Parts: sequence; C-alpha cells; structure tokens
Amino acid sequence: MYAIVEMAGQQFKVAKDQKVYVHRLQEEEGKKVTFDKVLLLEDGGNVTIGAPVIEGAAVEAKVVKHLKGDKVIVFKKKRRKGYRKKNGHRQYLTEIVVEGIVAKGAKKAAPAKAKAEAKPAAEPKKAVKKAEAPKKEAPKAKATEDLSSKTVAELKEMAKVKEITGYSSMKKAELIEALSK
Repeated sequence: MYAIVEMAGQQFKVAKDQKVYVHRLQEEEGKKVTFDKVLLLEDGGNVTIGAPVIEGAAVEAKVVKHLKGDKVIVFKKKRRKGYRKKNGHRQYLTEIVVEGIVAKGAKKAAPAKAKAEAKPAAEPKKAVKKAEAPKKEAPKAKATEDLSSKTVAELKEMAKVKEITGYSSMKKAELIEALSK
C-alpha cells in the first residue's frame, strides 16, 4: 500500500515505515503529524485518485528529528569582467517516519457523485424563485435555419450577404439585388 501525499508544499510517494525528508515542520521531535492532502491511494491493486484530494484519507507520521541538508554551492561568474560570487546554502529539513496510511475516504468517492447528481434537482427550486421575481425581457435569439436543404450557390449568396456590414437595410436590399443579377 502506498500513497502520494502533499507534505510541506511538496508531493511524496510514501509507504508504511518509510523515512522521508521534508521542508522544516513546526512540530517538535517525537510528535505525531497527520497529512490529509492525499492525492492518490493504492491498496492491493485498487487505485483511488482524488479530485483534487481523497476525502477522509490521511497519512500519519512521526517527527524523528530536525536537521540541515547537504551544503549546496552557488557560484556565479561573468568571464572577463572580474565578477565572482560564491554562496552556500543548507536547507532546513525534518526527518519523518510514516507510521500508517488511513484509507477511510477511498469508499466515499461514490457518495460524492450521488451528491453531485442531487444538486441539479435542487436548482429548479431556485429557478422558480427567480421566475417569480420581475425581470427585464431578454432579447429574443434569432431562429436557426436548417442549411442542409440549401444548394451550394444559395449558401455562397448567404455568405456574401453576411459579409456586407455598415449599410442600412435599404442599401443592403439594393446590394442583394445587385449580387443576385
């Protein structure tokens, strides 16, 4: 059994009794920590993926010790300019041991979908309340026309008419007559 969990701003693949080094945590050494942002859970071939997290699933861990990571040298240089900068950095880390993975939320994925389906049933009630309130009439949408029965020539003519913009309806009528001749 393993899980992909977000700990201290990073994602880790963890299993029971595994040591993990994460960014420094506020908890004291020897304390237990629970991480509830479980993104994926695998249990004997059964994989559960969260959207974005799995509800009810958690990873329990124990803080072993706080330490500093290996030194990283940051060296900057610009050739022929005499510019050189050398800095070092040691990241503050926390060593934790995963004590267990709780998979309570793996079975709650199906009820979440049922709740999502129940919400549309509640929306018509809101629509009834909105219908009772007076509101301005929206402009009517133009009726769509079935173009499957039109010929290619008719479709080309319709396209030409739609390209004509910026003219009054009187001039449009004259242009349409001129195009049809």
